[in-house]
Amino acid sequence: MNRQFGTLYLIPTLLGATTAEQVIPQGTLEIVRKIRFFVVENVRTARRMLSKMNMPCPIDELTFVELDKHDKSHNPDLMTYLGEAINGNDIGLMSEAGTPCVADPGSLIVELAHQAGIKVVPLTGPNAMILALMASGFNGQAFCFHGYLPIKSPERSNAIKNLERRSAANNETQMFIETPFRNNAMIEELTKTLHPNTMLCVACNISMPDEEIVSKPISEWKRIKKDWNKRPAVFLIYKSKY
Repeated sequence: MNRQFGTLYLIPTLLGATTAEQVIPQGTLEIVRKIRFFVVENVRTARRMLSKMNMPCPIDELTFVELDKHDKSHNPDLMTYLGEAINGNDIGLMSEAGTPCVADPGSLIVELAHQAGIKVVPLTGPNAMILALMASGFNGQAFCFHGYLPIKSPERSNAIKNLERRSAANNETQMFIETPFRNNAMIEELTKTLHPNTMLCVACNISMPDEEIVSKPISEWKRIKKDWNKRPAVFLIYKSKY
């Protein structure tokens, strides 16, 4: 490890309308407040997040490089994103919400840092997937996150059936997310497709004041009449083979 290089810090951000002090440890905030160079998924969101973290300098004095999410080459340029670390300065990598590199394009930058010999340090903070798993009551020893499922049928229903089969076969919790305005449609599809005894957990607005986490068998979900739309959610499926 080249000691002259700066460090790449992976900075967790807020999941929603909370203060930084409510969900991010003081130690993480102290490190972030010393950083002046950032690689971010979205500059506007990053500026807003750093303002909530009470940076000691004006936000306009910080330097931001935005990730090119449309670059299909999967070969990001070292100096574009990590040049400041090569020059001895620390860099912070930020997602739009939650933990960098989990359901997030930042993993390519971390891979690049490892290849260049730049130290990578993940900082502690909120992760919606892990918090949802903790609160679900499902198997936390074996689990898999799948990102987004297909939007259209029959691909969508087939994907749901495959997750149910995989859960039963491997005793494994299956996790995925959905665009918030399609939450109601997703829950309707799940209740139509899954076995009545299969467990479903929906974890909405995690870490926020109106957080709601419901974990029940599909037979009971069919009786729940509720509007879940427009709230970020994690969906978890668990079917025991016993």
